Amino acid sequence: MTLFYQLVGWTFFLLAFLVFYTYLGYGIVAWLLVKLKGKQVTAPATSETAFPDVTMIVPAYNELDYLPAKLQNCLNQDYPAEHLHLLFVIEGSTDDSATYLAGRQRDIPNLKVISGTQRLGKIVAMNRAMQQVTTPITIFTDANTQLNREAVSRIVKRFEPADIGCVTGEKRIQLEGEEAAAGSGEGLYWKYESFLKKLDAQLHTIVGAAGELFAIRTNLYEPVEADTLLDDFMISLRIAGRGYRVDYAPDAYALERPSHSVSEERKRKVRIATGGFQSIKRLAYLLNIFSYGWLSFQYVSHRVLRWAVTPFCLPLLLLLNVIMLTQSATSDSMLSTTFWQLLFIGQLVFYAIATIGYVLENRQTRFKLTFVPFYFVFMNWCVLAGFIRFCNGNLSGVWEKAKRAS
Repeated sequence: MTLFYQLVGWTFFLLAFLVFYTYLGYGIVAWLLVKLKGKQVTAPATSETAFPDVTMIVPAYNELDYLPAKLQNCLNQDYPAEHLHLLFVIEGSTDDSATYLAGRQRDIPNLKVISGTQRLGKIVAMNRAMQQVTTPITIFTDANTQLNREAVSRIVKRFEPADIGCVTGEKRIQLEGEEAAAGSGEGLYWKYESFLKKLDAQLHTIVGAAGELFAIRTNLYEPVEADTLLDDFMISLRIAGRGYRVDYAPDAYALERPSHSVSEERKRKVRIATGGFQSIKRLAYLLNIFSYGWLSFQYVSHRVLRWAVTPFCLPLLLLLNVIMLTQSATSDSMLSTTFWQLLFIGQLVFYAIATIGYVLENRQTRFKLTFVPFYFVFMNWCVLAGFIRFCNGNLSGVWEKAKRAS
């Protein structure tokens, strides 16, 4: 075997290892490290009667269909009403959201509304809203999600240790009956993400809050650039970069319906991927493991590899496999030929199953043999599309949300 083919072979195994480590290996390593670290000593609980004032910010552009249920969901929280302040940000909405909320303000003293005729984007609206917040803790939540009744109280309790600067709740996908492949895959993906976040929190810190439900110490908020695509990620990682930990409250969750269709989910995933590359560029300083230690390790393992490395490995693995097949065909070693043939066939079968999952995506199916490979390939394809969009520039914080299943 020539030196060229040796390099190709070793490169193939390196890329295969990166893919394995990104999606399974890091979880195994984190689990082992948590076990070696042992149980952490929890901070003594504060008095149950100590309820700090909290502001819940709800950005809602043209979300009138969701506002009544969301507002009632906020009012149903078991947190004392006199300590829970609601701030709905509806700038630029054209669906009578302002009229509805103005009517509700008469009987809800702690409800404030920021409205206006010009749509400047979610980030600008959030930056303006934070200028009006005077409570020590701020909670962000989306208008189209429903929180469990104890969400606010459980998140606030997580701030008892002084080194906690941000707390993220758990995102759960609300599946009803037999969802389409995209919905099923999305739900499975978030279950695995929740498992990794629990490990992250026990190891050191969460690397990225869930925008559907997360909270910060108000005095740690830094205005976010207006063109930011992943505001929740940037806010939480910048807080972590300042030496605070981002904790995880899986018992505080936001329920959200899956995307209406694969095309809608594609829109959302491409935007997230684009924002991922934008975030990596702006948070490049966090890659310095000598300065940020565990945070850098977790950030690279859980986010950077998934966004900026692994998606590019997948097509390269096919290409390198083909190159090795051409070499093994002229080799005297039958084992070598069989080995590379099996690897190539395995990749082709995997992508064939993913293709079947794509074909069936609009049918009511929970056939995991197809939707897991489909969602895996789908996610990585969206990252590649997001990279192209990032390279083209012209990014904007003003965007249309993906439609959710009814």
